[in-house]
Amino acid sequence: MSVRAERTAATRARIVAAAFEQVKEGGYASASVTAVASRAGVAAGSVYTYFPSKADLFTEVFRDANATELGLVTEIAHHEDDPVPWRLRHAVEAWARRALAAPTLAWALMAEPVDPALEAERSESKRAYRDVFAGLLNEGVQRDELPPLDPRLAAASIVGAMQEALVGPLAEPAVSTEVLVASLIAFVLNAVQAKETPVWPSRPTRRTRPTRS
Repeated sequence: MSVRAERTAATRARIVAAAFEQVKEGGYASASVTAVASRAGVAAGSVYTYFPSKADLFTEVFRDANATELGLVTEIAHHEDDPVPWRLRHAVEAWARRALAAPTLAWALMAEPVDPALEAERSESKRAYRDVFAGLLNEGVQRDELPPLDPRLAAASIVGAMQEALVGPLAEPAVSTEVLVASLIAFVLNAVQAKETPVWPSRPTRRTRPTRS
């Protein structure tokens, strides 16, 4: 790669990073091109050299941010040595805690009014989560750790419930994090009738593993 190409790539990455930080700090409504350019240390007009429109820039930002969260849930779901109910519990808990730890960003990713292009990205993200949970639920049925169910329908319902459960608290926190997370876990596990699974989150006692961050 030439020096010029490296500089171009570095500037583009800096703009994306600045846009992400702006959304994380103030939400999508605060993320004007001028604000992003100022944070990135570039002229506002030069942003359009790298992205045809604000929507194109923030589509990439939303895609990258969602990919990070989806990657965490996918990693948990794929640990085949753990029982499916525990993986389901831990995936819901990890996702919820990360959302509650960065409420402005989570609100922007899940519920803040956005451009149509970003709404389409949001819908694609929901389908990706659905597919991960559907695979996990199907595995649970096959392993006789869950009763027979329609994995895709149940997974879509779980994803919808997870997001709807946090929309209010993200916009206006009122319930303690521990109560909210535990209640969401209990709801999801009860919804799929997970076998021999306690209402409150706990680890299998057969072995231990450090909690992933």
